[in-house]
Amino acid sequence: MRKQWQIFWHILVWVSILSFFFYIIYTSHKLSIANMIVIVFGYGGINIGLFYFNYLSLIPRFLDQNRYGKYILSVIATIIIIGVGKYGVGLIFREFILVEKGVQISFWSYFAGTIFTSLLFIFLSIVLKFTVDWFLNERIQRDLENQRLTAELSFLKSQINPHFLFNSLNSIYSLAYQKSETTPEAILKLSEIMRYMLYESNDNKVDLEKEIHYLQNYIDLQKIRFGYKAFVDFEVQGEITSQRIAPLLLISFIENAFKHGVASDPESPIKMQITVTDGHLDFHIENKKHTNNRDASGGIGLANVKRRLNLLYPHKYQLDITDTPQSYTCNLHLVL
Repeated sequence: MRKQWQIFWHILVWVSILSFFFYIIYTSHKLSIANMIVIVFGYGGINIGLFYFNYLSLIPRFLDQNRYGKYILSVIATIIIIGVGKYGVGLIFREFILVEKGVQISFWSYFAGTIFTSLLFIFLSIVLKFTVDWFLNERIQRDLENQRLTAELSFLKSQINPHFLFNSLNSIYSLAYQKSETTPEAILKLSEIMRYMLYESNDNKVDLEKEIHYLQNYIDLQKIRFGYKAFVDFEVQGEITSQRIAPLLLISFIENAFKHGVASDPESPIKMQITVTDGHLDFHIENKKHTNNRDASGGIGLANVKRRLNLLYPHKYQLDITDTPQSYTCNLHLVL
């Protein structure tokens, strides 16, 4: 279908150009319709043939292959042949082509005029060829870039599941090791979380309501791990309607808060707040840090989420992190 449209537009352009010249010559020279057809469509057909001969044959065969010498020789030979051919046609219709004010135009004078016309159509075909190639290369580069970004996003997202599962299993292992009665409940929570991660977060965007529910499940799982002695203030403000967000985007911040923060101090609870207003989301989290924190790097989580933000929300987010030896604060502003 795309090729058919290309042919259609080529035909439309040439018919429009030939019709324009037909009108100009007819109104200025008052020739017969038969003579006009010979001049405009006959010679126009020759020039159009030169255009496509250069576009479809000479450029791909020589110019695209960097065979510049052979291309120039081919163009010169083609111009000579076209000039001689046009003069031959002129001899057939001598009266209204080669005779001007009662005097016949000489071969060399007529041939010199055909050189300019031929060079013009060759130049136009070169411009079209390089313009089409440029747009084609741009589209190919965009497609390749989109494929690369899609592959990178898939890889980044694939890191989240093992990372999350590793941390959660460690938590459940601790409960099982302590023979806690909350182990079955923790396993059930983990099952709900994994169901969401495996089946409901495969799209580029998910409902914000589902994502928040997923975060709440994770927080509940951590509270079970702490024996319901984890002090967490999790608040959602604003009206949650049909907003959508990239899945698993905020979980890394919350994971790090539990991993490196102090959740057992009622005086310094982990504070989390999500505020939704007019298509914007503000996420705030702060926590007191362990004094004996051995893993200050935060693992792969934060590096992962920062890269995903750059890919999914370019120029549509602002991330401010304040990391001190005593506390950690993160503010994320997101245009949904």
